Amino acid sequence: MTSAKDERRPAGELEASVMAALWAAGAPLTPGRVQTELGSGLARTTVTTILSRLHEKGIVGRERQGRGFAYFPVQDPHGLTARRMHTELDRDEDRETALARFVAQLSPDDERLLRDLLESGEPLESGKPLESGER
Repeated sequence: MTSAKDERRPAGELEASVMAALWAAGAPLTPGRVQTELGSGLARTTVTTILSRLHEKGIVGRERQGRGFAYFPVQDPHGLTARRMHTELDRDEDRETALARFVAQLSPDDERLLRDLLESGEPLESGKPLESGER
């Protein structure tokens, strides 16, 4: 027999699913619409809680729609990955060592890509982050 705790999703899985639904939509979604898009049997209140937490973290924006809110991603998936990397780096007191170890663990292809990016000095094709409210 499994307990409810055994059936819990891995940390971050629900947030990732919600973000995937928002990115796929291309327009702001209400919690009820996100719930429908997920089709996972989650309660609307659970979806609303996830969206509220993502908003508090600055990962999604929201706009008034009727008596509630519709939510939209503030960054594309690549921007969110970069943000997470910065967050982890900011948590470490020894930034130089953390960066050195990160670079030391890169594959040769990733190391070459990083060197090329640093040497070019030019922004990536879609490298600019979305501004708050931009979709």
